[in-house]
Amino acid sequence: MKSVMRSAGRRTQQLDTQLLAGVRAGRERRLVVGSARGLSASAEHAAVWLALGLVGAAADRSRRGQWLAGVARVAAAHAASSAVKHVVKRERPSVAGSSPGAAPVGRWSFPSSHATSSAAAVAAYGPLLPPPLRVGLTAVSAGVVWSRLLLGVHYPTDVAAGAALGTAVAMAGSRTRSPHSLQQTSTTTEFMS
Repeated sequence: MKSVMRSAGRRTQQLDTQLLAGVRAGRERRLVVGSARGLSASAEHAAVWLALGLVGAAADRSRRGQWLAGVARVAAAHAASSAVKHVVKRERPSVAGSSPGAAPVGRWSFPSSHATSSAAAVAAYGPLLPPPLRVGLTAVSAGVVWSRLLLGVHYPTDVAAGAALGTAVAMAGSRTRSPHSLQQTSTTTEFMS
């Protein structure tokens, strides 16, 4: 029994070492970069977030107005980010010996429009979702934000400012609506019914 345990331990250590060497050599990194590219592309011009809001409006008829108001807030946040970019005009990162993992659509970096629309989507749609879907939305949003750093197309301050801007615009937009229109139903089980 002791020899079986030692053998299993050695095999585990060998596998660990091989996996670590693969990651360090960049073999596993391709999967990560590919996933980051996919997340990033889906959120270009807030597309995935606008589509999610429209699906929510179609599926959750009792709160269609709230979903559509959320779509408007996500669109407004994205527009605000684009406006700030054209005022600030911060160049995208340039790291010596490294090329971006994706071709950015625009020249300007600050703030990250991906982070802006992702954070706006969480603020606008999160309260309308049941907890498990809210967690999923937050995780995907965080993945989009992280992808921009991983791909090397934004500085950390770009994504932080974008997330703050998106949250602020979405929350400010929710305050401009009447309390009655924002009232949630007593349960979230009506979603998708």
